[in-house]
Amino acid sequence: MFTNPVLEKLPKHLAAFIVEQDYQNYTAQDHAVWRYVMRQNVNFLSKHAHASYIDGLKKTGISVDHIPSTEVMNDILEKIGWASVTVDGFIPPAAFMEFQKYNVLVIAADIRPIHQIEYTPAPDIIHEAAGHAPIISNPEYAEYLRMFGEIGSKAFSSKKDYEMYEAIRRLSILKTDPNSKQKEIEKAENRIDELSLNLGPPSEMTLIRNLHWWTVEYGLIGSIDNPKIYGAGLLSSISESLGALKDKVIKLPYDMNAMDYSFDITKPQPQLFVTPDFKHLSVVLDEFASHMALRTGGLDGIMKAIESGNTATLVYSSGLQVSGTFTDMVLHNGHPIYIKTGGATTLNYNDKLLDGHGKTQHYDGFGSPIGKINGTLKPTRFLTNSDLTSIGIQIGKEAEFEFESGIKVKGVLRNVLRKDGKLLLMSFSDCLVKHEDNILFMPEWGIYDMAVGENIISAYSGPADAEGFGLEYTAPVDKTHKIRYNKKTRELHKLYQRTRDVRQMGAALNELKNIWKEFIAGKYKDWLLPVELLEMFANGEELQLKTEVNSYLDALCNDQENYAQLIRNGKNVIGKF
Repeated sequence: MFTNPVLEKLPKHLAAFIVEQDYQNYTAQDHAVWRYVMRQNVNFLSKHAHASYIDGLKKTGISVDHIPSTEVMNDILEKIGWASVTVDGFIPPAAFMEFQKYNVLVIAADIRPIHQIEYTPAPDIIHEAAGHAPIISNPEYAEYLRMFGEIGSKAFSSKKDYEMYEAIRRLSILKTDPNSKQKEIEKAENRIDELSLNLGPPSEMTLIRNLHWWTVEYGLIGSIDNPKIYGAGLLSSISESLGALKDKVIKLPYDMNAMDYSFDITKPQPQLFVTPDFKHLSVVLDEFASHMALRTGGLDGIMKAIESGNTATLVYSSGLQVSGTFTDMVLHNGHPIYIKTGGATTLNYNDKLLDGHGKTQHYDGFGSPIGKINGTLKPTRFLTNSDLTSIGIQIGKEAEFEFESGIKVKGVLRNVLRKDGKLLLMSFSDCLVKHEDNILFMPEWGIYDMAVGENIISAYSGPADAEGFGLEYTAPVDKTHKIRYNKKTRELHKLYQRTRDVRQMGAALNELKNIWKEFIAGKYKDWLLPVELLEMFANGEELQLKTEVNSYLDALCNDQENYAQLIRNGKNVIGKF
């Protein structure tokens, strides 16, 4: 699987979400569904999508006629600095964005069933491969995706966010499976409604996911009066790509306000956002990021780290990165002056674990002041050994000093750690740390590693060094259902396969006659196979067969109204490819 150089750079923890494509598991009907959707979309999108789309299909090796192999796609994507992996349906947003950060396109391995040929509530290979992949051939858009992944993967989520993710994944799985019971679907829908009422203020992840949805998934580009399509959700949905450009769908100029518009993945979107060009997407994203804890840090960032309840990183002004589960802080005059983690913690610099400061060293949590030591003019991070000596802090000797915040430290200085001319850590033995009557560290607890930095300049979700932290993800427990086909449907799939064989190997009139004869005898009530056959009949000696198939489809349109437009659309593209 990991033959593409881009894939070789993926962090190990993301491998938990990667599944084998199992190309042989696609049925001939699956390939027919792909072919139908692609022919419809290319016919429409050649006129209404951004110019990068059609060109991108060729550049990424995506054929209209058959489901793409990710192995073949990776050989081609490598040339533009990207790669692809297959996953099982929805994966957690942070993981999805982290894949993007490493220029890896996440592709759902399954394909939508025929009863959801126009629109599917779950990600599938049509949506991912035919929707996302072509546009990344545009360099400006590809950079936006990478940048989005880099920023989005560090957005803070709330505890409720993950519950909502699991609920949405559950509903999408049930709605995609034609064998799901209605009671199960209703229960899943009720769960989402229940969570929606108790989500609280939107997290950073919620807001940035909204931006992702209204650009990467459902974005329009150009002018409000004459927009083109570039969002993968539209590029992969026959019904929504047709409806998106109609007046009933409100068109709004894309800006940061889009973060306040939530979405329902199971329904067509009531409004869409139009960006003037791909460069504008990065401008808006950068503006959004400037308000994230990633760039602002401070009290708000510390609070978000604590509220997330998950592994997070706080960055001191010295550049020291503390990664762990933050549990508490000490405030003084409304300002944070001390931070605490619970459980295993790592200390890092420039996203790399510092030697001797992994989880085994700080297995039971970490705590440290924030601020400036009294008695110096320089910021503490710039103090030299001479500066430290001048205020009574010297290696091998007991020191007693106080921070401007009132935190007092008394202990024997054992060593200091500097990087790039900045003081990062001071380690003490026999150390007592307190603020007023609050004991923060006692001598019997061992070595006290004190972080240095006057303030917290950044806060973000996840560890600074994932591998050094030993980060591990667990694949979702609720797996996408493999559709169980009855005997009659399996027989129908055999007819699809024989039809596909004829197309690939050349004309065989007698075989087509036999397929049609067996189809009628089987009373399948299927519409897509006859459309496939109709395309293969010329106006010569097959005229009678063509007439019979047309009559069958006309009768089906009258009998099954929901098939009528699908059939008309299928007939409309015959001869155009």
